[in-house]
Amino acid sequence: MILDSHTHAWGPPTTDHPWVNDDLIEFLDEYDVSVVYDADSLVEDMGQAGVDEAILVPFPLVDWTDNAYVVESVARRDELVGGIVMLDPFADGAGDRLRELMDHAGVLGFRLGTIYPRENMWQDSHFDPTEDWLRDAIGETTFWKAARNTDAFVQVFAHRDQLDQVVELADAYPDLSMAVDHLAHVDPATPPDEGSFATFAALADRENVAVKVSEVPVISAEPYPYEDVHDHVRWLLDRFGRERLVWGSDYPNISRTATYEAGLTWLDHVDVLSDRDREWLTGRSFRAHVGL
Repeated sequence: MILDSHTHAWGPPTTDHPWVNDDLIEFLDEYDVSVVYDADSLVEDMGQAGVDEAILVPFPLVDWTDNAYVVESVARRDELVGGIVMLDPFADGAGDRLRELMDHAGVLGFRLGTIYPRENMWQDSHFDPTEDWLRDAIGETTFWKAARNTDAFVQVFAHRDQLDQVVELADAYPDLSMAVDHLAHVDPATPPDEGSFATFAALADRENVAVKVSEVPVISAEPYPYEDVHDHVRWLLDRFGRERLVWGSDYPNISRTATYEAGLTWLDHVDVLSDRDREWLTGRSFRAHVGL
């Protein structure tokens, strides 16, 4: 059973859920999918790519704290075995809101966009690896109490230059399972043991942290099978082990440059990976890490 830990889908704009994220709306012209790419379309494409199950992550064309589509989709489609929500840990009542969302069937946890400024959250033209608001978020103890009480999985979209902050978060809440998205936007031209990417070595010592090997067709500067990222995967495998490396496609975001199938099968070309390793990366590691 292949499980994709990172997929997206979205519904049409409505009066109750209007599209407001102009940056992402513009991106849709580059995607090789319908402008409205709903959960049914995702599940159909999963089947064609050989993917059995998936985790649905918000694609915030709507207000980024509007999680209605994720909640509805994971409840309706059995193939979507889990959903991730997004909310502001600094907001009044954030802990209560998290408890409410975690009560929904299939909701596994939440995602923090530390790669964005707080005032432009999830606006893709505003990536800023110098942001350090995650350190302030660590101090929102009421929110994190709710995360502990609900056993929420914490998904962090951090730039490699922000990994020292993720270390601090993991140390503050070692009882919560966490994962870093998209290889922390690795620079494929820099060897893995050089630069800020090497901070992953410290995170490897924190057993509550996993790494998502996701969005590779977009991150890579080379065509399929994206060999400029293979050394980084091998390096992470040595440090985290296959039990804490998690594959995700990031489909349909990668449809700008790759098919869904390519977003999966590039793993077959990473020569150090055994069939057993690939079995872990494409399902077992995520399930074990989040207790699914």
